[in-house]
Amino acid sequence: MSVLEDAENMRDEMAQLRRALHREPELGLQLPRTQEKVLAALAGLPLEIEPGKNLSSVTAVLRGGRPGGAVLLRADMDALPVQEDSGVSYASRIPGRMHACGHDLHTAALVGAAKLLARRRESLQGDVVFMFQPGEEGHDGAGAMIDEGVLEAAGRPLDAAYAIHVAANRIPQGLVVSRPGTVMTASDILRVTVRGRGGHGSAPHAALDPIPAACEMVTAIHNWTTRTFDIFDPVVVSVGSFHSGTQHNVIPETAVFEATVRSYSAENHERLTEGLPRLVRSIAAAHALTAEVDYEVLYPVTVNDPQETGFALETARQLVGDDQVWVSPQPASGSEDFSRVLQHVPGAMLLLGAAPQGCDPATAPMNHAPQAVFDDVVLPRQAALLSELALARLARTQPPAVPVVASTSEGGK
Repeated sequence: MSVLEDAENMRDEMAQLRRALHREPELGLQLPRTQEKVLAALAGLPLEIEPGKNLSSVTAVLRGGRPGGAVLLRADMDALPVQEDSGVSYASRIPGRMHACGHDLHTAALVGAAKLLARRRESLQGDVVFMFQPGEEGHDGAGAMIDEGVLEAAGRPLDAAYAIHVAANRIPQGLVVSRPGTVMTASDILRVTVRGRGGHGSAPHAALDPIPAACEMVTAIHNWTTRTFDIFDPVVVSVGSFHSGTQHNVIPETAVFEATVRSYSAENHERLTEGLPRLVRSIAAAHALTAEVDYEVLYPVTVNDPQETGFALETARQLVGDDQVWVSPQPASGSEDFSRVLQHVPGAMLLLGAAPQGCDPATAPMNHAPQAVFDDVVLPRQAALLSELALARLARTQPPAVPVVASTSEGGK
């Protein structure tokens, strides 16, 4: 029986776990109920299991029956602070929380991959590390797991690392997508507090109004980024939160705004960390105000190793067919803390279309939306591909030099 056929036979089992996770989403680095479900699902498998010390992670190692290298497979497990409006029968039972990014599928598929590989343990040429990670959504769970030793769990250097992220829209169901080099952006947070002097709205000259200066900063940020950075190495800054004042005739003491900052190269990432704080402080000074700036560096650029990406895409072609694999011409605008792993280990992140059957991926709600729906029909393909990546990569010391050839399939465009 092929790995894909075996995975198809596990479809209902994986879907049951995925839906149990979906009904009870947890946030951040502490996911006790999620960890409990994962440990229960892995029980009885020939794994060396190590729960996290300071976070609700699970590291599991499968020792192959034959000597060889080591490969890491990763799934993130946390949800988002989103009120679910998907309409699915297994919707979140916890107000204000939702698996709106598909991490429940990632977790169920990695459990499936652990079972598939355990059944093939005797022929496995090396070890597989299963990385069940909390805190991807802005909490740097990957960095925390690295600090706790996940990259050393096999007791030898890792040869490669792989992850698959599902997409609720844009990518047709079942299509596998990736690219060599930059595959996702770096992500930072810019927080600014503009401080002035409060007063009466009828006499602004007697106060120091922070609102006009803060508004000017927002406009200046957008202008500065478009005039400073090469459009072929873009950056994106979006102000998503702006708060000030309590009443129409009161000039407030402060105005506060926050922005997400994205960049596609390490060079521009560095330029933004210096340039944005300088810009807002200069505008504040021009208005005789002060600006307190908190620039939080979250995740670096996610960079796929070209050789590992070629290998992963070729493995996917062999598993699901040429017409189901597509090389993206450009990176995705999201960001990922799997970038932390790829800074230490050559590997690749792939995307998998999980839009509901029959819907138009171009108009389906996107990841993080309250209406986002991920079809768990893709779980067998996800689990099988993770398994095949480990099996095939461990079967050789180095991956073959596989050229990355873009698919001509219209479905992927």
